[in-house]
Amino acid sequence: MALHNRLSTVRDRISLAVRHRFEIDTRSLAVFRIAIGLLILADLVRRSRALTAFYTDFGVLPRTALISRSDPLHLSLHTLSGDAWVQAVFFLIAGVFAVALTIGYRTSAATIGSWIFLVSLHNRMPEVLNGGDFLLRLLLFWAMFLPLGASWAVDNQQASNTQTRTAVRSVAAAALLLQVVIMYSTNAAFKLSGDVWLQGKGLEYVFSLGQFTILFGDVLGSYPAVLHGLDYLWLGMITLSFLLIALPGLWRTGFVFLFISLHLGMLFTMRIDLFALISIAGLLPFLPAAFWDIVLPQLSHYRLSRAIGQWPQKLAGTLPVITVSGVPSLLSRWKTRLGTGVPLFFLVLIVLWNIQVLGYSQVYGHDVVPEEAESVIDLTRTDQYWNMFAPDPLSTDGWIVAPGLLENGSRIDAFHGGPIRWDRPADISDTYPTARWRKYLVGLWRDDTTDRRYFADYLCRRWNSQHEAELVNVSVYFMEQPTQIHTETEPINKVKLEDYHC
Repeated sequence: MALHNRLSTVRDRISLAVRHRFEIDTRSLAVFRIAIGLLILADLVRRSRALTAFYTDFGVLPRTALISRSDPLHLSLHTLSGDAWVQAVFFLIAGVFAVALTIGYRTSAATIGSWIFLVSLHNRMPEVLNGGDFLLRLLLFWAMFLPLGASWAVDNQQASNTQTRTAVRSVAAAALLLQVVIMYSTNAAFKLSGDVWLQGKGLEYVFSLGQFTILFGDVLGSYPAVLHGLDYLWLGMITLSFLLIALPGLWRTGFVFLFISLHLGMLFTMRIDLFALISIAGLLPFLPAAFWDIVLPQLSHYRLSRAIGQWPQKLAGTLPVITVSGVPSLLSRWKTRLGTGVPLFFLVLIVLWNIQVLGYSQVYGHDVVPEEAESVIDLTRTDQYWNMFAPDPLSTDGWIVAPGLLENGSRIDAFHGGPIRWDRPADISDTYPTARWRKYLVGLWRDDTTDRRYFADYLCRRWNSQHEAELVNVSVYFMEQPTQIHTETEPINKVKLEDYHC
């Protein structure tokens, strides 16, 4: 009897510890919601700078070209029209959903709407997507099954039920946490399968690429010993990323902020768009209750903090209360079941997907993910690839030169404007208007596809729509410079990607 009681006590303690590891404090969930909403808004603003180039028929990928080669399950509202004004309307609608998500107003609808428009946007122009886009899409997917409006939200203030929920324990909560760990762990597995990161030279190669370095990146690149140390630190952290879940209380908080600090380092040294900030947003749900119990009383002494804390209540009194009454009990029960069953189904699929991506399907002799399940993953865009700078970083730097011939005999750079310059620029990253342009243009060099011709055609049409002297011919070159980290002068190869008659 005594042994049975001891075993029962141990089992209960283990069960409680596991539940605590996978629960999310509603305050952490609220900060996560605000961060995701703001990131969607920032993403829309940044994408709008190339709205015509990337999302209209006038741009580099007309709808006819996209539809002819894209997966039919990759649905996109943005393909309904190729006009710039329609795309602007879609951007505006997505922005409205993002604002509602940020303030926690009609949060469930805002989350679903934001996810639909984000998936649609990604499917419209897949050539400019990066790891941050995959992560943002997946975080938003899991968020649809979570009570994001349970704290620091207009919905929470307008709710007739005054009972306060302090923590979320569900399959979706566990899936959200596991998704972040899967990202880091899979990337670690890719890096460990290569040679460069294990030799401590991964960051040295990354920071030798002028197309990525910004701000303090060039300075940091001149200290190889520091980069070697950071290389091993980062590789160790992502390999041990399961500790984000396994560690308790303030130990977890410390590990979370160690990740956040290195992501902030990326933000100020590397041109990788919003990836660093999206990663930080994905880490926020890991913050335990112990963190908020310490921090919030300290912040309450500041007037600005108190004013910020009152905004949900003020907005709740301004915005209309929308309620849905008379929901059948059967429908409510099915909603609860789906809220558990659907996340569990996708969690299993995503674990299997990442196992397959890592190449373990070859060990078993067949695909780990069934073909039917792959269709579900394609439709919901829960596919994911965490091979950022892995197995080894890119070993070639470069920039685009697009010499064009005008009808009056003059020669210009049809992409950058102005005279043609073949020499290495002082700052390679400045030759790309945005990080998404860099992703797209480097992709033209890496993959010999019809996109090269579409890009050249776009340069012709853009120039001729803005200038009297028409462009009659354009060539596209990638100035390829292999990275040799211990060599002062690296050779430059002129690679012709396309020659196009306008």
